[in-house]
Amino acid sequence: MRINRWTRPWNWGPVFAAMPRMLAELARADRGMLGARTFWSGRVVLVVQHWRSEDELRAYARSADAEHLPAWRRFNRRARATGDVGVFHETYRVDAADVESVYVSMEPVLLGAATGGRVVG
Repeated sequence: MRINRWTRPWNWGPVFAAMPRMLAELARADRGMLGARTFWSGRVVLVVQHWRSEDELRAYARSADAEHLPAWRRFNRRARATGDVGVFHETYRVDAADVESVYVSMEPVLLGAATGGRVVG
């Protein structure tokens, strides 16, 4: 998400608060998310998620009994037209054979952490 107008927290605040609830829900239940990492820089909060499959991601996003769909509906009803906050997502499908993660003098993060990368050497 990107906060476009800091002076309008009543519009971006609920969007900001929705993501931790979704991540907590995904950590408790096996809906297909393998791991997530949150980054904050200036006005942008970025959550990188790794999913077992695109189908599971879409099923979660559309599920009436999960946090995402009600949050998405609230955003569309209350904040979308104001322009006070922006949201985005990008989805990439990657074959496991096309992935390499290397970590030197640090623990696995992002994909390596989500998939149980191993330390060698």
